[in-house]
Amino acid sequence: MSTPTSALEFTVHDAFDPEKYEPFDLGRVQWVRRPGDGNRPALSAGFWHVTPEEAPEPFDLLIEADETIHIIEGHLLIEVEGSESFDLKPGSAASFNRGARTRWSVVETTTEFFVYS
Repeated sequence: MSTPTSALEFTVHDAFDPEKYEPFDLGRVQWVRRPGDGNRPALSAGFWHVTPEEAPEPFDLLIEADETIHIIEGHLLIEVEGSESFDLKPGSAASFNRGARTRWSVVETTTEFFVYS
């Protein structure tokens, strides 16, 4: 990973590496950009990995920041209250506004790339 010293020039580069996973609220995460890095508390990104064993039942999630995801592997079903459902498989992407009420089902072991802003 490389990071210039000036917050104005903050950049990060990292490759997907399951050896860098760390515990997350549910599943595990490899941070590419942690919340607050580069003096930008609302912006973060990383790889999230979750198995059906870690989430055997659908779970409700209030989206706390604008969130965009891209599925690298696996299968998620995300239902948005009052809106549509997203059947996400490898190559799929979705974006949610902060405040969206969602229900997530982990259909298969999944790795996604996410950006919170």
